[in-house]
Amino acid sequence: MNVNQSAPPVPPFGQSQPIYPGYHQSSYSGQPGPAAPATLHGAYNGPAPGYQQVPPQGVLRAPPSSGVPPASAAQVPCAQTTYGQFGQGDIQNGPSSTAQMQRVPGSQQFGPPLAPVVSQPAVLQPYGPPPTSSQVTAQLAGMQIGGAVAQAPPASGLGYGPPTSLASASGNFPNSGPYGSYPQSQAPPLSQAQGHPGVQPPLRPAPPLASSFTSPASGGPRMPSMTGPLPPGQGFGSLPVNQANHVSSPPAHALPPGTQMTGPPVPPPPPMHSPQQPGYQLQQNGSFGPARGPQPNYESPYPGAPTFGSQPGPPQPLPPKRLDPDAIPSPQLNELPPQQKTRHRIDPDAIPSPIQVIEDDRNNRGSEPFITGVRGQVPPLVTTNFLVKDQGNASPRYIRCTSYNIPCTSDMAKQAQVPLAAVIKPLARLPPEEASPYVVDHGESGPLRCNRCKAYMCPLMTFIEGGRRFQCSFCSCINDVPPQYFQHLDHTGKRVDAYDRPELSLGSYEFLATVDYCKNNKFPSPPAFIFMIDVSYNAIRTGLVRLLCEELKSLLDYLPREGGAEESAIRVGFVTYNKVLHFYNVKSSLAQPQMMVVSDVADMFVPLLDGFLVNVSESRAVITSLLDQIPEMFADTRETETVFAPVIQAGMEALKAAECAGKLFLFHTSLPIAEAPGKLKNRDDRKLINTDKEKTLFQPQTGTYQTLAKECVAQGCCVDLFLFPNQYVDVATLSVVPQLTGGSVYKYACFQVENDQERFLSDLRRDVQKVVGFDAVMRVRTSTGIRAVDFFGAFYMSNTTDVELAGLDGDKTVTVEFKHDDRLNEENGALLQCALLYTSCAGQRRLRIHNLALNCCTQLADLYRNCETDTLINYMAKFAYRAVLSSPVKTVRDTLITQCAQILACYRKNCASPSSAGQLILPECMKLLPVYLNCVLKSDVLQPGAEVTTDDRAYVRQLVSSMDVAETNVFFYPRLLPLTKSPLDSTAEPPAVRASEERLSSGDIYLLENGLNLFVWVGASVQQGVVQSLFNVSSFSQITSGLSVLPVLDNPLSKKVRGLIDSLRAQRTRYMKLIVVKQEDKLEMMFKHFLVEDKSLSGGASYVDFLCHMHKEIRQLLS
Repeated sequence: MNVNQSAPPVPPFGQSQPIYPGYHQSSYSGQPGPAAPATLHGAYNGPAPGYQQVPPQGVLRAPPSSGVPPASAAQVPCAQTTYGQFGQGDIQNGPSSTAQMQRVPGSQQFGPPLAPVVSQPAVLQPYGPPPTSSQVTAQLAGMQIGGAVAQAPPASGLGYGPPTSLASASGNFPNSGPYGSYPQSQAPPLSQAQGHPGVQPPLRPAPPLASSFTSPASGGPRMPSMTGPLPPGQGFGSLPVNQANHVSSPPAHALPPGTQMTGPPVPPPPPMHSPQQPGYQLQQNGSFGPARGPQPNYESPYPGAPTFGSQPGPPQPLPPKRLDPDAIPSPQLNELPPQQKTRHRIDPDAIPSPIQVIEDDRNNRGSEPFITGVRGQVPPLVTTNFLVKDQGNASPRYIRCTSYNIPCTSDMAKQAQVPLAAVIKPLARLPPEEASPYVVDHGESGPLRCNRCKAYMCPLMTFIEGGRRFQCSFCSCINDVPPQYFQHLDHTGKRVDAYDRPELSLGSYEFLATVDYCKNNKFPSPPAFIFMIDVSYNAIRTGLVRLLCEELKSLLDYLPREGGAEESAIRVGFVTYNKVLHFYNVKSSLAQPQMMVVSDVADMFVPLLDGFLVNVSESRAVITSLLDQIPEMFADTRETETVFAPVIQAGMEALKAAECAGKLFLFHTSLPIAEAPGKLKNRDDRKLINTDKEKTLFQPQTGTYQTLAKECVAQGCCVDLFLFPNQYVDVATLSVVPQLTGGSVYKYACFQVENDQERFLSDLRRDVQKVVGFDAVMRVRTSTGIRAVDFFGAFYMSNTTDVELAGLDGDKTVTVEFKHDDRLNEENGALLQCALLYTSCAGQRRLRIHNLALNCCTQLADLYRNCETDTLINYMAKFAYRAVLSSPVKTVRDTLITQCAQILACYRKNCASPSSAGQLILPECMKLLPVYLNCVLKSDVLQPGAEVTTDDRAYVRQLVSSMDVAETNVFFYPRLLPLTKSPLDSTAEPPAVRASEERLSSGDIYLLENGLNLFVWVGASVQQGVVQSLFNVSSFSQITSGLSVLPVLDNPLSKKVRGLIDSLRAQRTRYMKLIVVKQEDKLEMMFKHFLVEDKSLSGGASYVDFLCHMHKEIRQLLS
């Protein structure tokens, strides 16, 4: 079935079912919806319709004669558009076909010509579409792939002249980062392989498997000159490593087959398009997707957009040279004219760009719904907005895999080194356009399961013997169908009621659990929330207690409720504490709340049962009175010491006495140094960083908290911790209980009401209101051949299979790694079923089931074609962040680099067609693996800067452990959005630019976000009108650095920027506090920390340097 094919019509869920009482039948996605537009593009990532497979007509050039490039070539600005053979509607992949030319002093020797590059053979792919075109030419640095190689007229501003050779510039990379210098001879050209084999619409040859760039000839043996036509789908081209950013050489002209190029080239044929037809702009951000039109978000404006085929214009003045963060130029270099400055580095525009990949996926896959009916489809990227139609496999919002095509054998998996893992988000929130999972009620008998492996009934099961029995697809056991569940089969062997039953037609659904699934064989009570407030001197002095009590008065009206319930079933209780604990009786019959003090913190007990946990609406007046009194009661406190473990113990005992699950909200300010169980000492020691003892900084100080967490999980007591530290509080130890109970930690260092109030209250509101499953157990079942072996996230495990969660919300993920325990076969594929048993907010026991079928392969190329880099990085980050508990950080970093090199070396060795060792060849699906992995390696946990505290590192470590794929994607590679380039009336987000200082223009304002932080960077030469519109001051110098809120002004720019900030905050799980940063200001160092493509202050390599290092590692493995 083609991915884009519309679903078969199905009967609606609303049909009456005499034998099937009581599941909610709101509506089903099978009902005819609005008609989807006819598919414009065919399958994802596949070629555009109407390609013609024509062998290339060109030949490789003979080594050209040396000579100084013509003067005109040296004066073309980098931003000047070069038009090749691309007219309106054609696609240009990667940078322009015109190789860039480096101006060299006349006395310098010209080196040998560049080694030709041969691209990878074409492979068919079953996924969605690039735009239609009559011809596709994928190019990186002059490489022509597929289709006839047409002759390109020169760029505007270049005259025709004799062929010129490219200088083989001498020099090494600057010695930046931990990887040392990288000789120019080894600098990696780059290559991609793409393609997904499978069914393809007719008459569409696919794009090539890989494109690549090579280093100068010194990088490896030179291939001999070839004459005659190349095989179909192959081409040539190469990219010099060290080249000026602003000089272009004339393009090579294509020749008739079989001819050798000698002497001056023949004049070009007439252009393919009329002069009026504009061509595509030269791509600026250097990725491999279709070239975009003029991009408003790049520093150098296009000097003009001459139409295709126009006469060469006069030479343009040179644009300003971009900043080079990797090399501080010497004065002598600065005195040279711009044409003569050499740049000893790969052009960053010639290496894979995350921005371009994200943009291409949005364009190709954002318009069509993702239909889950086909096994093993790779979903759109997490950065793409798309609609999901569930037709038998779980939505990617619930489960994402590192690969959707699993190797059939463990030997093949070991060879590839690609981790097989799934990131599962069982209670993920869905957009309003998608229906929540249907709830199925099978009455007393409960859900139907396999007798042997206990898998739940799902669309993957096979009914046999006329519907009287079913075969389990997980363990192949044959089971009887109970009489009340029997139904006849149609001519295809499918049950005739398949589309009336969610569990036979959907990937995700819920069962109401019977009493057998409940603790002590009795249905649970509704859960409770207990608010536990630190009232020590620090908390009172900062105004935290008063702020919190004021907020709780209104917030208690918004407790989570089930479906259309009038009010929440959740009961609430209140405790305050410093060195002792104060419990409050807020029974509705009392005129005033009563306080009871427990000072024996070593042997904690709950002094009252009746009146501690109450219904909000019944006890409203007493609760309001209490919240008014708390700030006054402790206003004059001088108590600075606090306890911590006894507070959690007290909350858990209260839930145990009430026989219900629930959540504790702890608001805590300082290191618990008072005499009590769980007392901690200050052990912060920066001298341990980069030593073998560094791991102790991430480990808890004492075992008390693990024991306490285990008791909490048994009771279904989840802990959410809000920290307000002014100094070290040992987050590594305090976060143990939240981490193991499925809770969250929020941290507000140096809390000040005026600056942090909005962030804290926003996080608190969201945390109290979000839907939570309590007392949960999750198990992942797999079909024969693979099994779940490792788990990452915020949970507790008392055995090797069950993930126990005292609480689980819609933001938390559990990451599961799989290993082979037998051989898989391609026909059956590999199946996963995630079952989550939990108590809803209303106290209902439920089972949520997610099913996913994956393909299996015997060829490594199929594995590499169906990987998802974002999920892979999510898994690798979690693996590394857990490993720092037991291994030195350096060992963890080296392990990641080695694994990445092995993955890419295996691809190079087994899947890429032979090419010179000077080329770096990356699989299409993994071309961003190096840039994203470098971001993980440079993160605060693995490579802290001097300003990063031990608590910050521990906080980020536990935060990442339960992040989903979308959150890790933006956390490790932040989004950088220019604010003044897009039209003011546009409501769309401005197109992002790459996270590098080179991309910042001092005449612009940029917004950077990573899910936790939000910066507005203001360039020093921003127009006065823009400053006035946004900040309400008349000049750049009057803007307050560190400002955390933009003034509300009635003008289009102010409205647009504030609207954008609001929409970004709404997308993230935590409120991002805004910081305004001015260019050249002291706060700019903090901002630059997030420009992850650049070299970091803590020693992290730039993207370019890391790519070179990666290439060196791959070559070592291959040799």
